[in-house]
Amino acid sequence: MKLRIYIDTSVPGGCEDLEFREYSRRLMAHFVQGTFILVLSDLTIQELAAAPEQVRAHLAEVPEEHIESLQLDPQATDLANAYIAAGVISPACRADAQHIAIATVARVDVLVSWNFKHIVNLQRIHGYNSVNLRRGYPMLEIRAPQEVLRDE
Repeated sequence: MKLRIYIDTSVPGGCEDLEFREYSRRLMAHFVQGTFILVLSDLTIQELAAAPEQVRAHLAEVPEEHIESLQLDPQATDLANAYIAAGVISPACRADAQHIAIATVARVDVLVSWNFKHIVNLQRIHGYNSVNLRRGYPMLEIRAPQEVLRDE
């Protein structure tokens, strides 16, 4: 079974960043090949609309059959609000909470991001998963790209 991997905007953005380029491009190559299923939300697409063309081009390379699309639905909105209410993340970072919530509600295998301040952060991961468990959702794996790539 292929891993369903939700990405936020930092992954395609990382393809054009010297520090994050290697692992971002390797992960995107796996989506292109169909090794992993790319899970994209309408939120990620909206955020990327303002990105430079070379960043958006990385997503355009992934065949549609390797992409699963998700929406920010009322269930995910409610869960994002619960993260904020619990103090896991501030209201100013609502979009980050929404990414976590969308991935949780969809029960993806892993959310991948380079956002170490608000997403790939051990204290926050514990907070997100605490809220998830109290609300009947499974724990969400949250990792940086290099953590989901096999030693190649």
